[in-house]
Amino acid sequence: MISRSLEDKSTVRLASLPVEMYVSVMSTPFDMPPETIVTELTLAVGQLLRRLRAETNPDGLTWSQTTALARLERGGPTTTADLARAEAVKPQSMGATLAELEREGLVERRPHPSDGRQVLFALTEAGLEARRKRSAAKQKWLLAALSGLDADEQRLLMSAIPLIKRLSEAD
Repeated sequence: MISRSLEDKSTVRLASLPVEMYVSVMSTPFDMPPETIVTELTLAVGQLLRRLRAETNPDGLTWSQTTALARLERGGPTTTADLARAEAVKPQSMGATLAELEREGLVERRPHPSDGRQVLFALTEAGLEARRKRSAAKQKWLLAALSGLDADEQRLLMSAIPLIKRLSEAD
């Protein structure tokens, strides 16, 4: 296994990186304090997400509206309370979000199959089309942004994806 020793005697393991990236990684300063890494990663991921949202919002929906539509697309019709729990927001906030989406014709109310007191919200055809447009805009923008990277940069970015996923799953 190839590794790089640092001044503080810690070791960075490079065996999982493609061979052509060793030179680039070996010249990277690994003596950065963990706090700096956290700050830089937070800023970079936040900036990417903001840019992605800005570039891929053809319908002008808010973040809350977008996530509600995405949950309805993935999970099917559901109640306001269930959506609120899934998004970790108050039911009143989700109710306001769904009311606006309903006014825009993106969601519709349906009777609950087993509880006449409850209402389910479901995507309309217009809601599904809004999701498709957003997804297509996101893919188009990301493809254009990736095309600005050279092949080595694209491979390096791809090699970081499993690490980013592991970070998102950490306790």
